[in-house]
Amino acid sequence: MRSRQRCSGECGQVGGIEVLPLGFLVFVSLTLFLVNVWGVVDAKLAVTSASREAARAFVEAPDADAGFANAQRRANETLRAFGRHGDRASVGIPELPDGFTRCGRVSIDVTYDIPALSIPFIGGFGHVTTVQSSYTELIDPFRDGLPGAATC
Repeated sequence: MRSRQRCSGECGQVGGIEVLPLGFLVFVSLTLFLVNVWGVVDAKLAVTSASREAARAFVEAPDADAGFANAQRRANETLRAFGRHGDRASVGIPELPDGFTRCGRVSIDVTYDIPALSIPFIGGFGHVTTVQSSYTELIDPFRDGLPGAATC
């Protein structure tokens, strides 16, 4: 008889339902945070590859002017291959102190701006985080047609 009284009332039937919106909010905010973290990691991989490819394109060019153009083009192609937009990227190629000579050290900096929240087909919102990578490479010391002696 006692168990019948215990199960017959409606008391406590809705208890705990206020936790569902809180759990949903925590789930959504945690998901957005993890997506943002992965976006930064993915952008860092793209920027690292772009700076490496740009440096390689620069040192394989016949002269400095062609090297600047090749580096810019190759960095943008690499970022596009990773699914990144070239309008958010910048490629920094410093002036060569000794010119385009054998054993010349070339350092390429690539930066990419990432919005805090990126929604597909709509765009990005919020504070911008900048991801940067730098890669250094030497111009081939045994290459034909370059001035200077191989000192490296």
